[in-house]
Amino acid sequence: VPQALMLNPGLRTPYQWHAGVPLLSAISVQAGTSGITVNDLFANDGLDFTTKVRDRAVNGLSQNDEFGGSAQVELFYAGFRNGNRPNDYYSFGVYGEGFIAQYWPRDLAILAFEGNAGNIGRRFSFNHIATQGELVNVFHFGINRKINTKWTVGARAKLYSSVFEFKSRGNDGYFVTTQGENNLLRNSIVADVTLRTSGIDGILDVLDDENSEPADLANLLARRSLLGGNLGLGFDLGITHKLGKSSFITASLLDVGFIYHSKDVNNYTVQGAASNEGIQFILPDDLNDLTGDIWQDLIDELEAQVPFGTNSDSYVSLRPIKFYGSYRYNFGTPKEGAKDCDCDISPLRTDTVFDYVNALGAQVFVINRPRGPQTAITAFYQRRFGKALALKATYTADKFTLSNVGLGMNIQAGPINFYVLADNLLGYQNIPNSNYASLQFGFNILSWNRN
Repeated sequence: VPQALMLNPGLRTPYQWHAGVPLLSAISVQAGTSGITVNDLFANDGLDFTTKVRDRAVNGLSQNDEFGGSAQVELFYAGFRNGNRPNDYYSFGVYGEGFIAQYWPRDLAILAFEGNAGNIGRRFSFNHIATQGELVNVFHFGINRKINTKWTVGARAKLYSSVFEFKSRGNDGYFVTTQGENNLLRNSIVADVTLRTSGIDGILDVLDDENSEPADLANLLARRSLLGGNLGLGFDLGITHKLGKSSFITASLLDVGFIYHSKDVNNYTVQGAASNEGIQFILPDDLNDLTGDIWQDLIDELEAQVPFGTNSDSYVSLRPIKFYGSYRYNFGTPKEGAKDCDCDISPLRTDTVFDYVNALGAQVFVINRPRGPQTAITAFYQRRFGKALALKATYTADKFTLSNVGLGMNIQAGPINFYVLADNLLGYQNIPNSNYASLQFGFNILSWNRN
């Protein structure tokens, strides 16, 4: 599948050229929750809803549990082999992608559910606040080169055009209630919390404008997607190394880059420290002076010590770097027309085997997220049936589920290629009780290397 080059620009490529069907060459969506499902809260199991919220959400989740999803659509994608340098394969295109990752704010959830009366002396950490989301369009160009019969390398340059982004990570501080000196209780807050946004206000302005039309929002999103938004640069690197007669290892590093946000930026901050024992009264003298001014004075005092601020300062956002590594072992009789011989490095000859009847192996995936790296480990088995059909079964373990069984199908009908892959098939038996779902599919037109 040509889209494999997007995961590793250093894969071995058997194509003369390829062209994805515009808007249909690669569509993928995925969503996941860790630690809890919809069924855990809303199942008709006879348990009180408030009890389930307290036990399974408020007290059952940690600050590392995540609710999130992502989607990607290729606008167009194509590649071709250099006629003068047949060991080089070029690929280029544009795709849009977005994701959201919301982490469970455990301490704040407990404070909201239980209050502070029964939590005297407990510090509720603001470090549990972590969220990030974005929509970005990516223009890319890659070069894949077969160096010899053992090594294939590749690199891809990327130009990012951000549509919008929001993120809050690396927060610090706490809220704590202790015994007071001049009153019963003393509330203290130390805060260093920041929410950065770019592109959000412009979208909200269009949505709030009574005279705006749907086309106005579409034009705004299109303009930002086509290099009219905040821009950034990045690159991918990848390698494939042949270990023996039919075994390979691969590795790739994706989205090493940044976006510089300077347009439509609005940042929100809460920074400072304050302690307060509430409003103090001297009885009975103050009973005749219970005006609104004393309450406003309290609010003004707290805001002065822990100010809520906004600014439009530019900032740099690093891309969510991804790492892929895999081992693959091919076995069984190669498909018709291929010979297992390394007597020439030219990819235009048929003496380099790309597809055996069977293949098995393992893959590791790591992505950088606001709470640190997330890892998934996959084992797979692939079986080819003739020249037209290949099936792939996978088992994946990650933070969302330890029972993720997936299945992929690749159909080659002449030059037309169609593929579809779905994860966590066992979860489709009861979707509300599933922690994860993923689906991707696409259509391509392929021209294989000339014999």
